[in-house]
Order: sequence, then C-alpha cells, then structure tokens
Amino acid sequence: MDKLKKFGLMEKIVHELEDLKNSQQAFIQKLGKIEVDNMELGNKRLEKDLPDMHQRGADNLDTIAAILEDFASQTDAFSDKNNIAALREQEAIDKL
Repeated sequence: MDKLKKFGLMEKIVHELEDLKNSQQAFIQKLGKIEVDNMELGNKRLEKDLPDMHQRGADNLDTIAAILEDFASQTDAFSDKNNIAALREQEAIDKL
C-alpha cells in the first residue's frame, strides 16, 4: 500500500473512532436520563441492570478514547515522517 493510501485509511479510522466515541457518549447520556426517570418510577429491572450497563458503557468510552488518542498520534507521526502534505501536493500536480 502506498503512503497516501495508507494515510487515507488511517485518517478514515481516526474519524470512525471519533464517531464511535460520540455514539458511546450519547449512549451513556441516554442511560443517565433513563436512570433519572426511573428514580420516580422505581422499576426493579431498570434499577438492577442500568447501573451495570452505565459502568460498561463508561469503561468502553474510556477504552475508545485511549485508542483514539494513541491512533491519532500514530497517524500524525506517520504524516510527519512521510511528508504527506508534500505527497498530496505532488499528486495534485501530477493530475494536472
């Protein structure tokens, strides 16, 4: 795989990880809203299962955030090492 294709795929993964992180944050927020609503309702099943779901979601969010930070750093380092900006400029010139 050439360097520009590899970098493009790395950028795509960074964006997908960002989307996944945002989705996980939304999941946790929705669980929190259900937990608050259930304080008034008092459904036993929700009381039993929601805290565990919330914790697993928070753990997943922490993992996703750590992976994203590490992979974004690797992507930036790859870009710097391989002078991706110059390769993109050259590719644009070659297309003319």
